[in-house]
Order: sequence, then structure tokens, then C-alpha cells
Amino acid sequence: MMEIVQFAKQDTFKDKAEALFAKHKALISTVLPSADIQHVGSTAIPGSLTKGDLDIQVRVAAEDFDNAVQALSNFYLLNEGSTRTETFRAFKDDTTDPPLGVQLTVIDSELDIFWRLRDVLLMNDLYRLKYDELKKNYEGKDMEEYRAAKNEFFEWLMSTPEYNRL
Repeated sequence: MMEIVQFAKQDTFKDKAEALFAKHKALISTVLPSADIQHVGSTAIPGSLTKGDLDIQVRVAAEDFDNAVQALSNFYLLNEGSTRTETFRAFKDDTTDPPLGVQLTVIDSELDIFWRLRDVLLMNDLYRLKYDELKKNYEGKDMEEYRAAKNEFFEWLMSTPEYNRL
């Protein structure tokens, strides 16, 4: 069965997303006190369109990665449909409101990109508007097709001067 993508303004989810982020940042900090915990994704970007889920990036030193995987596994399900490497794991909790995704990355590794993408979209409103246009084009369409287009957009965003300065 095809999953359909739908978007709403970030303002619709802002308060719930910020409260859930604060709760989970505190929870994660208890088991990973040295982790850098960031609110990423579209709910972290005022005025943007979002699917309405909360994304958290947990950044750890390479030597802490295996311990972090174990610690986060106690709170969240492994996102089986996501990439899995020696420096990246994705977790999820679909029971929260809004649904939660947690991206665990080793600092300065290949997929330590989520905070940078957020910061570039925060510093350049034209990029945010371009991303919102992409989302509008996929409203009500297949989630997999949207994800492919989103990945192309992010590859382009990673080639921008703003991204490369971070």
C-alpha cells in the first residue's frame, strides 16, 4: 500500500514539537550526558511546511557511538527502513505526538548533516521557500517519490556556499 505524504505549516506543530523535544532531550541527556542533542527537521524551521513529525539529531564522539546505540535502543525502536552504518543509526517512536525520529551520528562523520541542513534553511529564506515548493508539489502523492526528491534537494543544498561554510 502506497504511503501518502501530507504537509501542514510548522506553526501547527510548533508548541507540541518544542515540548516533545525538551522532554526527549532531557531523557537522552540522562544516559548520554556528553551528547550534542539538536532539534532538526522542518519543525525546527519557523514558517516551513512539515509532515508534522519531530526530528532529533544526537551527535556523539566516535568512541561513544556503540554505547549510544545501546542507550537509545532502551527508549526507541530501531528504524529498520533507514540507513545503518558504523557512524549512523536511526530510531523512531510513532506513539508520541507528534511522531518522533532520532538520528544518531558520530560528530563529523558522513551523515552528521542534519544540523547543517537546518542551519542553512534558517539562514537563507529562499532555500526554505524552494524546499516548501518541493513539498507542495508532492502534497497527496507517494511518500517514496517525495523522499527521492527531498534527497536530491538536500544533495543540492549541501553544495551551497552556506552549507560549505558550516
